[in-house]
Amino acid sequence: MIRVKIRGNESVEQMVRRFKKLCEKEGLTREIKRTSYYEKPSERRRRRQRKSAKRIIRETVF
Repeated sequence: MIRVKIRGNESVEQMVRRFKKLCEKEGLTREIKRTSYYEKPSERRRRRQRKSAKRIIRETVF
């Protein structure tokens, strides 16, 4: 759960902006977008394979 405490003379707009940044950093917005529509099992499988391929490439480079 993401919590944002208001700082000294911070406006509500600034607080909301910080909240949105934290949500993006946590990957919450990406997860919501991904689950907001139906994804076919073949597309899900393809996405997972691309993700694992990226991870393998990253591990071999470093």
